Amino acid sequence: MSAKPKLHYFAGRGKMESIRWLLAAAGVEFEEEFLETRDQYEKLLQGGSLLFQQVPMVEIDGMKMVQTRAILSYIAAKYNLYGKDLKERALIDMYVGGTDDLMGFILMFPFLSAEDKEKQRAVIVQKATSRYFPVYEKVLKDHGQDFLVGNNFSWADVHLLEAILMVEEKSSDVLSGFPQLQAFKARICSIPTIKKFLEPGSQRKPVPDDKYVETVRRVLCMYYDVKAN
Repeated sequence: MSAKPKLHYFAGRGKMESIRWLLAAAGVEFEEEFLETRDQYEKLLQGGSLLFQQVPMVEIDGMKMVQTRAILSYIAAKYNLYGKDLKERALIDMYVGGTDDLMGFILMFPFLSAEDKEKQRAVIVQKATSRYFPVYEKVLKDHGQDFLVGNNFSWADVHLLEAILMVEEKSSDVLSGFPQLQAFKARICSIPTIKKFLEPGSQRKPVPDDKYVETVRRVLCMYYDVKAN
């Protein structure tokens, strides 16, 4: 029996959260080692575990994988969440790429000043409702299927649900003009592995708080000001 994947990151969302989501969606149990001190980070660096001197890092199948997209692609392929052929994989990559772009507007939100947070909140909602959600709304409407690609549950569906929930944390009624996405959200949330991950006590991380921000700043020596997009 192979060992559980081991995730090395902070005790918060960041770039690791999508990896947690995908493993959970696949029904894969995983362990986590949280970075809390600079010494822990230095130890990973000195041990050669961080190929590009960055986390996330995931130990899986005898590898120490870095680069979030590479980790996610590997997990998706390993657990049959990456389409049945190259064309489906290309669609999944496109949809995931678009969702990543949207998530990028949210990733650094916790590190902004209070004033910049209000500006960025408006940007997030505007980008979601005018650029990204209309694409997925049209895809679902045009093909009339339950999932984004090939009528099978895939990485693209997991990633989109994660993004929807993240944007809803900034504006609870953001899906009001998107009936297809409302139905999509309900369907994906009812999948047993997803439903379990959304329950209290799971390894899903909460909205980043001041403690998370301070830990990341301390471990990575981030003492500069982050600006809104």
